[in-house]
Amino acid sequence: MTNKDQPSSSFLSLPKEETPFWQVKSLEEMSRAEWESLCDGCARCCLNKLEDWDTGEIVWTNVACSLLDDQSCRCKDYDNRLATVPDCVPLDPDKVASLTWLPPTCAYRLLDEGYDLYWWHPLVSGDPDSIHQAGISVRGKTVSEDGMEVEDYEHHVVFWPGEDGDDEPKLLPKKE
Repeated sequence: MTNKDQPSSSFLSLPKEETPFWQVKSLEEMSRAEWESLCDGCARCCLNKLEDWDTGEIVWTNVACSLLDDQSCRCKDYDNRLATVPDCVPLDPDKVASLTWLPPTCAYRLLDEGYDLYWWHPLVSGDPDSIHQAGISVRGKTVSEDGMEVEDYEHHVVFWPGEDGDDEPKLLPKKE
């Protein structure tokens, strides 16, 4: 499989006067294509995280899943990733609310919490590279987990954009 075989931030064309689907539909109401298009391609969910067992605090690393293509920020084998990476967590609307490690900039998390998408999200900007140009993605900033001991992850702790509340998203109007 190649990157082109996986769902991407393909753009669902909308007439300019029509309200974007993510502003009128809940995550549960979205079609498969709409759901997949919400992925902005930051690849931060494909990074290993460290969790403090006492506090539950999540610490981010730049240690990437072995299937992550560091340049495209896409999975090298999206369709078969669950067989290859048993601890890969596929997202669905039920999981979004319970996963504490989703990045604060994640479209799924933002919409679940009632916020709109950031200006750099490809569905808003119309440009699949805007996520990279804005510096939100992990493009070129990761190391592979291949051959690395879990104990060494602590040497790869990083802070990603959006974690400190900078450039807060805007609340969406309440859905009726």
